[in-house]
Amino acid sequence: MIIEPAFVGAKLALIRDGQVLTYLRDDREGLAFPGHWDLPGGGREGDESAETCVLRELHEEFGLILPPARLIWRRDYFSDHLGGQRVAFFGGHITEAEIGAIVFGDEGQFWQMMTVEAFLANDRAISHLQTRLQDFLDA
Repeated sequence: MIIEPAFVGAKLALIRDGQVLTYLRDDREGLAFPGHWDLPGGGREGDESAETCVLRELHEEFGLILPPARLIWRRDYFSDHLGGQRVAFFGGHITEAEIGAIVFGDEGQFWQMMTVEAFLANDRAISHLQTRLQDFLDA
């Protein structure tokens, strides 16, 4: 049996034709990175694997159900804003049909397919996710 090393959350960059799936976080006090552009993902629940965590969050946030095989790249990082705890970052691709099937959840203001270049250069994008997206693209 493979035991998942301790981690606290996972994020996912889904790419299609030079664009990445993003959403604008709510802008309220007490929320980490209020009003910033974010990628799908979030915190671990129970003892779920990183893959299960990020795919559950994708479903909750965007209404999409993808199989684990669609996660084509993974790298683990130590989070600055979460006290140095381990987080997983995944990369994958999204189809046009999946984009058309998005049902945005109740977290965040709205979503969009943003050009990768715009996300990487955006002052309101979460900076560590910009770095991780670039790592995926460079791999």
